[in-house]
Amino acid sequence: MKKRRRPVHLHVMLSEAERDQIQDRMDEAGVRNMSAYVRKMALNGYVLHVDLSPVRELVSLQRRCSNNLNQVAVTANTYGGIYPDDIRRLQQDYADLWGPLSELLKQISEIVAL
Repeated sequence: MKKRRRPVHLHVMLSEAERDQIQDRMDEAGVRNMSAYVRKMALNGYVLHVDLSPVRELVSLQRRCSNNLNQVAVTANTYGGIYPDDIRRLQQDYADLWGPLSELLKQISEIVAL
């Protein structure tokens, strides 16, 4: 039988309301393992929950920029030239990407400063 990494058992009695409150906080933090959550809270006193929805939007913008760049590259290689509108569209897509990215980095730096 292999040794457990954490061999000490800790038993805590809770009311149903307290358990529900812990479960709600776990859901807010995106944690599924109650043992890991309780251990983290007991040792560190807090769990940092990061809303990644702005990152998802940035990934979507980045994909769109990459697709547009690939289409322009195919056009340039096939026909030997690029239309000025294609270049302007790429520039606009990258501008759309850098604005939210700068804002996200600013928010992250504020969180880290806490």
